[in-house]
Amino acid sequence: MIAQALACDPTLLIADEPTTALDVTVQAEILKLIADLKDRIDSGIVLITHDMGVVADMADRMVVMKDGRIVETGTTADVFARPQHPYTQQLLAAVPHFGQATRTQARDGATTRPDPVPTEKREPVLVIEDLVLEYPKRGSQPVFRAVDEVSLEIGEGEVVGLVGESGSGKTTIGRAVVGLLPVAGGRLMVDGVDMADANRRTLRDLRRRVGIVFQDPGSSLNPRIPVGESIGEPLHLHTGVKGKELSQRVETLLDQVHLPRAMRNRYPHELSGGQRQRVGIARALALEPRLLVADEPTSALDVSVQARVLDLFSELQAQHGFGCLFISHDLAVVEMLASRIAVMHHGKLVEIGPSAQVINHPKDPYTQRLVAAVPVPDPVEQRARRARRDALLDDAGVS
Repeated sequence: MIAQALACDPTLLIADEPTTALDVTVQAEILKLIADLKDRIDSGIVLITHDMGVVADMADRMVVMKDGRIVETGTTADVFARPQHPYTQQLLAAVPHFGQATRTQARDGATTRPDPVPTEKREPVLVIEDLVLEYPKRGSQPVFRAVDEVSLEIGEGEVVGLVGESGSGKTTIGRAVVGLLPVAGGRLMVDGVDMADANRRTLRDLRRRVGIVFQDPGSSLNPRIPVGESIGEPLHLHTGVKGKELSQRVETLLDQVHLPRAMRNRYPHELSGGQRQRVGIARALALEPRLLVADEPTSALDVSVQARVLDLFSELQAQHGFGCLFISHDLAVVEMLASRIAVMHHGKLVEIGPSAQVINHPKDPYTQRLVAAVPVPDPVEQRARRARRDALLDDAGVS
């Protein structure tokens, strides 16, 4: 769609959230193309986005809207440096600033994000050794190897971020962990269960101890039943609770995700994106899992809602102490939550280490490009990052 819009070199381009679903390296290439269009033919661009890093990277002037009204306008540098309206101040305060969390840790003398479960008492809830995952042959298309000899371990109470561009194999690993894809090679142990040999009964028992939060909260909830029933469904199926006890458990879960109890009778289409994602989190935590797979849980949310969902996620993770595989292409979000970061590229694990090390001192060339491609919500800092990013893209032969 972006190629189609740019094909005729338009003098006016209206770009409505053009990079929302893209990983940062592809996003950087797209932004470079759009900037080239502006410089080459003096095109005007209206960039509609909730990503303040992209605004800082691209915009000369910015307009802030709320409830159908313009609440603030001005040059990008002025609005970022001196926001006047309370909503603009709230919006900018909610944006995760890439690198800030690890700089704060370094200043405070911490090397990693503190975990709810001490390292010496931590048991592994996920062990991956030389894992191979393949999609079967379809017609004339041969077998496709999506994950190639990946090794990773997650302990109880630990959050590990899995990052990489689209098609790198992140979601494929998440699907295999919850039993939705067979293991083609290597070893995959989920809470002591070998997924290569697991039968239907073993998987049923295991799913009581493993939860998943999907990327799209709308399509992951049944539109025909109220959200209270969606939250209570795993409790009823796995534990047999019903009636008043089930109702009380559902209300407790709604309280934990900061939703009014009256919302249990609403249908998914009556809730906002952030509210639906909270329902998805409540449903995933209903059985108090030992391992949670969070697959891009905030990618479709605007920054203010995203900030509330991330605060909630951190609060619940500290409270319940579950291990978490947090899959995302947003390094700023992963930095806030994860004690370690694993980087995927073309089905292989190219780097893994403490968050501060991966973000501040990346070793693999791909990780260096990934880190350089993350836009930050500061026009002055982003100008310098853009120059480093473009140089790394040129060195890598990306046009």
